Amino acid sequence: MFAGNMGMPAGTELVVPAAGALAAEGHLVPASWFVVGGVACAGEVLGAGALYAIGYYGGEPFVHRYGKYIGFREHELARVHAFFERYGKKTVFICRFIPFVRGVASLPAGISRMRKRFFFSYTIAGSLIFCFGLAALGFTAGSHIDRIMPYVHKFAYAVLAVAVVAAVAFIWRRRSARAASSLERP
Repeated sequence: MFAGNMGMPAGTELVVPAAGALAAEGHLVPASWFVVGGVACAGEVLGAGALYAIGYYGGEPFVHRYGKYIGFREHELARVHAFFERYGKKTVFICRFIPFVRGVASLPAGISRMRKRFFFSYTIAGSLIFCFGLAALGFTAGSHIDRIMPYVHKFAYAVLAVAVVAAVAFIWRRRSARAASSLERP
């Protein structure tokens, strides 16, 4: 959860329900979805807080030096400041529910110097709902794992099939573009 809220691809939307399911099956001590949700929420708030601190204390010099590596350009600073002045509180709360965005939204909040009490209040509120909801979902699913697993397997095969088709289409388009490009050159 900490890594996922530092902008790293950690799959937090899968980790928490899986932990909830493990708790339901008795693999975690104490076997409680409440503990899973609490630990997940703590990790999420700590990760978001660390990224917020990087933006808050690193500020514009951070963007000037490292912005190009994280896809944050200097010319976007004025828009970010204006956006967080107007919608910052709502944005921080809503971003807790959007995959990937939730892991990087803390940085612009820090760079725009959003007040810490608002940032942490809205981050904690959104994280509580998100983490405890996923933990409860996983705990409920874990109690009925025998009935759910056949559907999970079918879904996994469907996702795998879509990924293979997408990869083949991507490679085919790329090769077609290269071939067309080489034909156009004299």
